[in-house]
Amino acid sequence: MSGHADDVCTFPISRLSAMIERRALSPVELVEACLSRIGSYDGQVNAFITVTTELAKKQAHDAEREIAAGRYRGPLHGIPIGLKDVIETAGVRTTAHSRLLETNVPRDDAAVVEKLYRAGAVLVGKLSTHEFAHGGPSFDLPWPPARNPWDLTRFTGGSSSGSGAAVAARFIPAALGTDTGGSVRIPAALCGVTGLKPTYGRVSRRGIIPNSYSFDHCGPIARTAEDCALLLQAIAGYDAHDPGSADHPVPLYHETLKTDLEGMRIGVVRHFWEADLRVPDAVHTAMEASLRVLAGLGGTLETVCLRPLQEYTDVKNVISEAELFAVHQQDLIERAGDYGEIMRSRILAFCLFQAADYVQAQRQRRRMLDEMKPLYERYDVFVNAGPGPAPLLADSRQVGLNDKWEKPKLPAAFSVTGGPALVLCNGFDERTLPLSMEIAARPFNESAVLRVAHAYQHATEWHRAVPSLAPGAIAPRIDAPVETHADPGIDDATRDYVDMMAARAGLGLTGAQKKQLYEAAPHALAMVGRIERMHARSVEPANVFRFAADD
Repeated sequence: MSGHADDVCTFPISRLSAMIERRALSPVELVEACLSRIGSYDGQVNAFITVTTELAKKQAHDAEREIAAGRYRGPLHGIPIGLKDVIETAGVRTTAHSRLLETNVPRDDAAVVEKLYRAGAVLVGKLSTHEFAHGGPSFDLPWPPARNPWDLTRFTGGSSSGSGAAVAARFIPAALGTDTGGSVRIPAALCGVTGLKPTYGRVSRRGIIPNSYSFDHCGPIARTAEDCALLLQAIAGYDAHDPGSADHPVPLYHETLKTDLEGMRIGVVRHFWEADLRVPDAVHTAMEASLRVLAGLGGTLETVCLRPLQEYTDVKNVISEAELFAVHQQDLIERAGDYGEIMRSRILAFCLFQAADYVQAQRQRRRMLDEMKPLYERYDVFVNAGPGPAPLLADSRQVGLNDKWEKPKLPAAFSVTGGPALVLCNGFDERTLPLSMEIAARPFNESAVLRVAHAYQHATEWHRAVPSLAPGAIAPRIDAPVETHADPGIDDATRDYVDMMAARAGLGLTGAQKKQLYEAAPHALAMVGRIERMHARSVEPANVFRFAADD
């Protein structure tokens, strides 16, 4: 290996694969360098739940022998990767970061794992997540939450928390995460790396522990958009065993990357970060600078207005949280106390949603999808501010639901629309915390998103920054109470309704758990109260939708 092991760990896949192909770098040496870095630094980052040391070494040796024999499989051959621990791996524990699955060892690999193995990728380990990709960051679970490598007192974002942290800390060049309402994009944004949510149905969900059937996606987190393109190439494609999978041609993504934006029409959704959500001044400054870069690369920029961000957030939440409750209802009936405090405090309130709330949210989503069609004709991509900077981890541990449900979320709109959306680093604030920009497009046009992101990264240096970690350092103690249950202050009628709905759902709650439900109830009921209900009779719900090939 040429150079220090830590230097090799900072290289993107595009560079590593070229070195491996011409045999300037051994897959065994690369994997050993990653394992060494994990051993030196992950004690303070907590990105991994399980490090698959022996499996990684075996797969690396296999890759080295194949390449030496002239059987090079492509750009992921011999490349170390990690998987969010909701992605099932045969013979390797898959926990969803929950004590409910603490000893769960699947018999089969998820579809994306099968595809990565066929491409020659090497599994280095399973990565931290929010509990069941929803409740976190929690300190009352068998494993601690991941820390942000840029500041160990700060949040990684979630729920693909370990995926974002591991790539940012240069433990591995890439990881897979899942994205329901931003769970690839948020940790990529807060950790200063690149994360892509592909179109719904582009990547199979088979073998991934479900969060929301209508919104779950699987996508890559890596150093660059070019690396995301290489990973997407490997995992995209139709799967007849996934009911939401789309039988749609998969282009050669790498061939569509360019360093200019000539002819690209860019809709800038300014009101999301200028009016709908209060963001720090540093975010405004970074976005203005980024828009100048895009214009300088030849893009034609216009301001575009969508619905208020809060409407997308409410629709996404009512649909996805109703589905999440259905997934977990039986365990909540039988094992509510085994969930972490934060997961339980969030999920219990979903028993208050009625069938009509769910259907009306799906109908509103259908109208939102229809509203996008003329905009897809007018613009190739849409640009939005991304999440950031990262909040303090102590603040993010608060159980209170006001911020979780009532504050609009920047990634929500392009979760609802279902098309591809990518975040990348576009600057740092005064504390050297990453800032981000989101790029989205019509369904199945990942090529446009990747082209814009690649051109931007070719013209800027933000994605090259590496956080500074000290070998053997100890993560700072986080002193913040997990339980924050204030007096819920609900009236008798609301309390009676909550008790009735909890009983109807079969929930036998302790006094403390019932107090959690009372605390969350006003927020849940306010959210469903904001859902639009005056639809024409002909408006059908979106349900688990598929995009037609000609859309």
